[in-house]
Amino acid sequence: MRNVKRIFVLIPVFAASSLCFAQQVKTKQSKSQVKLTIDSVLTISSGDQKLLTYQFKTVYPPAGQDTNYKRSGFIHPFYTPHGQVLTRIQPPDHYHHYGIWNAWTHTFFEGDTVDFWNIKGHQGTVRFAKFTSQKSTDNYAEYTALQEHVVFKKDKTEKVALNEWQTVRVYDPVKDGDYYIVDITSKMQCASQSPLLIVAYRYAGFGWRATEYWDKNNSEMLTSEGKTRDNTDNTKGRWVMVYGSLPGNDEGGIVMLSHPTNYNNPEPMRIWDKKQNGGRGDVFASFAPTKDKDWLLEPGKTYTLKYRLVVFNGKFDAAKAEKQWKEFAKQNPQTP
Repeated sequence: MRNVKRIFVLIPVFAASSLCFAQQVKTKQSKSQVKLTIDSVLTISSGDQKLLTYQFKTVYPPAGQDTNYKRSGFIHPFYTPHGQVLTRIQPPDHYHHYGIWNAWTHTFFEGDTVDFWNIKGHQGTVRFAKFTSQKSTDNYAEYTALQEHVVFKKDKTEKVALNEWQTVRVYDPVKDGDYYIVDITSKMQCASQSPLLIVAYRYAGFGWRATEYWDKNNSEMLTSEGKTRDNTDNTKGRWVMVYGSLPGNDEGGIVMLSHPTNYNNPEPMRIWDKKQNGGRGDVFASFAPTKDKDWLLEPGKTYTLKYRLVVFNGKFDAAKAEKQWKEFAKQNPQTP
């Protein structure tokens, strides 16, 4: 059998986005295996290995729990290259945690406060409305979902306060590097002529509730500023790496990168330390751009937040994470 040669090429950032940082480009004899399928959920896979699932149908809480905890429009399960699940939904300590999701906690809309994060209070929620695009290429698969930030008004009516077009692009895994790249871009617009004020609060924004396999004894964090899990909360950073042991005598995690054009960058982080949940040390990590600063979203304007996730098995270190961030920082956030 003839040897199939692999080549490295320099790709313009606009045209190939995240294919920098030495990702191998496949020859015609070795096409990308990444694909997108939709049935009851949207799934992006590479070959036979699932990479992530987007839940566009409403998921209800376990029997006996308040049905206000129901939600759609979130990513779960989210897998490592080796197939271990890195997300968790509806944990008994926080039934409103949904894998990887985006919501605002303390907001002010049309004369009243609204909480889109703690959905049990039935002030608001975020829900899937429709897919606006789907695409598969030789290098990636992506979808854009319109997610509505819905206000439940006191007169029992509903009103959409914010439209969010969330584009999720998943690149073909780097076979020799044991990682793959996911870009998540949210473009937000007020849904009416009413502004939405996001009031500074200690948590909100882009959250990840990690696998129940992790606790204080088998997981750790590292930020771009050299902080670890017990001293990261209430700090800012360009990236945060969350990693630990995984089933199958394996290890891995995710490096969460924040784009330099994001609001209030470098962004504040909300991180659970090892004392969380009675000392068990469950893992939650979030970029919370409004943790220490209000953000007024005005009608007629578009607001963009962009994150990259480097999902890996094995070891990753600060030098690799910083290199990934530098490449990500070059990318134009207006071209997800």
